[in-house]
Amino acid sequence: MTATRVSSPLRRVAIRVDASPQIGTGHFMRCLTLADAISRRGGEIEFISRHMPEHLRRALTGHGHGFHPLGHAQAGESDGREYSEWLGTTEKADADETLARLTERKPDLLIVDHYALGSQWEAAVRSSVGRVLVIDDLANRAHDCDFLLDQNVCDGAEERYRGKVPGGCQLLLGPRYALLRGRFRTLRERVGERHGPIRRVLVFLGGVDSGNYTGMAIKALSSVAGSDVEADIVIGELHPGRREIEVACVSAGYACHIETDRMAELMAAADLAIGSGGSATWERCCLGLPTVTLCVADNQRRLVEEAALCGLVYAPQVAPEDAATLARHLQSLMENPLLLRAMSRNGLRMVDGRGRERVVRALGYSDVRVRDATPADSANILSWRNEPDVRLVSIDSRAIDQATHDAWFASVMADPDRMLLVGERGQRQVGVVRFDVREDEARVSIFLAPGLAGTGIGSDLLAAGEEGLAERRRNVKVVLADVKGGNLASRKLFEAAGYELRSALYVKRLRTP
Repeated sequence: MTATRVSSPLRRVAIRVDASPQIGTGHFMRCLTLADAISRRGGEIEFISRHMPEHLRRALTGHGHGFHPLGHAQAGESDGREYSEWLGTTEKADADETLARLTERKPDLLIVDHYALGSQWEAAVRSSVGRVLVIDDLANRAHDCDFLLDQNVCDGAEERYRGKVPGGCQLLLGPRYALLRGRFRTLRERVGERHGPIRRVLVFLGGVDSGNYTGMAIKALSSVAGSDVEADIVIGELHPGRREIEVACVSAGYACHIETDRMAELMAAADLAIGSGGSATWERCCLGLPTVTLCVADNQRRLVEEAALCGLVYAPQVAPEDAATLARHLQSLMENPLLLRAMSRNGLRMVDGRGRERVVRALGYSDVRVRDATPADSANILSWRNEPDVRLVSIDSRAIDQATHDAWFASVMADPDRMLLVGERGQRQVGVVRFDVREDEARVSIFLAPGLAGTGIGSDLLAAGEEGLAERRRNVKVVLADVKGGNLASRKLFEAAGYELRSALYVKRLRTP
């Protein structure tokens, strides 16, 4: 396997995102999630927006991020392309105004999450920013970017963007990159597959829900659910039918939550959800929550269809006023516990809640640091190397005795072409990375300290090691990794870090006559 080195971290970050009634809050929430993760790794974040309700402004400034408003949208002013009316101006005008907000300090990274912005806008701001990350899920326009994130499941995802992004663009595709808050990952450890009777239902169909699918869902649910079924109804502060929904909840005995910050807890407590497409799909999957998913906007259609084909959601076609049809589907689903369990299991398998960390690692951020090993590290390195889990995936799986280790350690420390690095997160040692350098190539070996397998920290350690290599040996252009056959975890680690398969060695043992 081979890969080029990772770049240096990107400290100053600008994010161009809107949260108008047409767009909703999903784009804002995934950008805020990413912003928080980058901020914890030393990034300085500034949001730039033309449409941002006051309560969302308070949310992002409360998280310690800056905010720069753009001018008010002008009715009828757009480029005339799909979704361009959501911008409220032309791409060129928006780019010019955005650049005016960036004149003080050049951002190392610009993140743009907007269906109305594409390659024209991105090319216009290119000279004033470092690198560009586009968050998209439509694949309906060209982009001029260094990274493209599409967190949705889609058959042939890479083909969708072929010819729409530059050749060197790094594609981050699929729910393994879903931008979920850390609370979802924490609660995931406490919930399992949903099985058994439905006792609690969560209804959330978007913060705005202009078609008022929420009101229809309340009517449908109350017609089929018994008095022993509780329900949590979640709407946004600006929902146009807020008063009507609050009254319906009182009548049905359901709890109504306005702009809640406890969505993860509500999902974890539910046995079934009624929801829309969009980012919340992956939140529900991460917690194994079976969902009746309604397509409430055209831009959600492909996501909903692909998720249904993967067995992640139950996706009936229901009009916003057709409570009777939704009630029929709910009744059928409540009587089908095996289908509910299958959806729950599929969701848990598809979304592990570590997508945010994968994205920040791909961008070059990490809270793991490496240092050169010293003689004081020798005992730990031997102990870690002889752990059964490490030996199982090592090219040489034999246990290493003390004398052999001492000789090896001394030779590595004395050889300027062999680099032994210890990874640390805070005060804790997390693993070892070794590079054996030959001319402009380096061969990497990596293993973790006990108890850290499966935590995702291996990717952080590898990225930190690559950065350490780049600092110490600037002549190295390519990194090689040998992976033992059957070591699926290491294959995933290197592939996620941008390594590509160069060759494979097949081995067959012949029987002796």
